[in-house]
Amino acid sequence: MDQGNADIAVAPLPTAGTLRSRRSLPRQALRFIAFSLRMLKMVRMGHH
Repeated sequence: MDQGNADIAVAPLPTAGTLRSRRSLPRQALRFIAFSLRMLKMVRMGHH
């Protein structure tokens, strides 16, 4: 087994709560909106 596969074999697995939050459409929608607003703020700050 090469080093890449060994690293993957010992990587932590996501918890049940993490998996549930990743599949939650309302949570993902809120995260998308928050990310979009942050990007909009950055773009607006760059255009004095």
